Amino acid sequence: MSIAIFRADDVQDSPPVRDPSPGPKAPFPADRAAAGLIVGESAAIRRVLEQVRHVAATDSTVLLLGETGTGKEVIAACLHALSARRDRAMVRVNCSAFPPALMESELFGREKGAYTGAVERQIGRFELAHHSTIFLDEIGDLPADTQVKLLRVLEERQFERLGSPRAIRVDTRVIAATHRDLEQGIATGTFREDLFYRLNVFPIHVPPLRDRLGDIPLLVWRFVEEFSTRFGKHAEVITDENMSALRRYGWPGNIRERRNVVERAMVLATGPRLTIALPAAQVGARQRSATLTDVTREHIRGVLESAGWRIRGAGGAAQRLGLKPTTLETRMARLGLTRPQRAPSSFAEEGSAPDRRASHE
Repeated sequence: MSIAIFRADDVQDSPPVRDPSPGPKAPFPADRAAAGLIVGESAAIRRVLEQVRHVAATDSTVLLLGETGTGKEVIAACLHALSARRDRAMVRVNCSAFPPALMESELFGREKGAYTGAVERQIGRFELAHHSTIFLDEIGDLPADTQVKLLRVLEERQFERLGSPRAIRVDTRVIAATHRDLEQGIATGTFREDLFYRLNVFPIHVPPLRDRLGDIPLLVWRFVEEFSTRFGKHAEVITDENMSALRRYGWPGNIRERRNVVERAMVLATGPRLTIALPAAQVGARQRSATLTDVTREHIRGVLESAGWRIRGAGGAAQRLGLKPTTLETRMARLGLTRPQRAPSSFAEEGSAPDRRASHE
């Protein structure tokens, strides 16, 4: 199954992604709303999708962990779209977007006169998410006093509006996400240990883009398709050299940075040949901070590319690396290295997209 991650608020406007490769599909529900959310073929993202497949139909609390920009909100949207609660809109809350004094009333609501300036009753996000899903993004930034009240909701499925003694029961599925190390937060006293264990029922680690570099061509063409429609432009060619440079870059901003880079390139595009420039100021810094695994992955990738992705035989990558072909294949699987697709086929249900070729110029 082809899976790409893109911005969650683009889901309704984006066409479904058609798998560019033939063959059997991975065992994943054929829900069109969810199928349009995720695209990729790397081992790292397939592991995430397998976890999503197992937990989506349950009401278990899910904790999404990963760096900023990796697509945690899209995974949350996918979980909701595949659940029995999908007929009601998922309620999204960014816990870092509200001042601490207002966070409690945003989540749990308030009565008129609960505090100075509360001139009317306000329904909280948990009430809005009754019989649906609430997505608590950046849960690591939740104020300490609000953590106590959230813990009660998770334990008892009830809460009181600010300024009211009446308990309100809710049937809400909770998905939380953070880029922070919550266990470190427990150690420093900024995050409650009991709340962590309540949230950490089914953790899913969303991989950074540098761990799924084989998905980069698919992601690039997905975003090219999106901005072609938006800007009325038609990019058909990205050179092999340009695509290789995109795979070598570390992408510290992950999917979000990748999308922005493609958007910038599409704004500047004047013809069918698209050149995607890297954020040059960050290239050197990222290379200096690469891990041993990153260096190993890029070295093996470079040898594979120079061998035309041929593993066996004279002049093959295994011979050049001094490894047995089976050993190289094992390392490739562990590092998430797969032969890149040239260009996905049409994203539309009917007809075909322009012939996207990789130029050898």
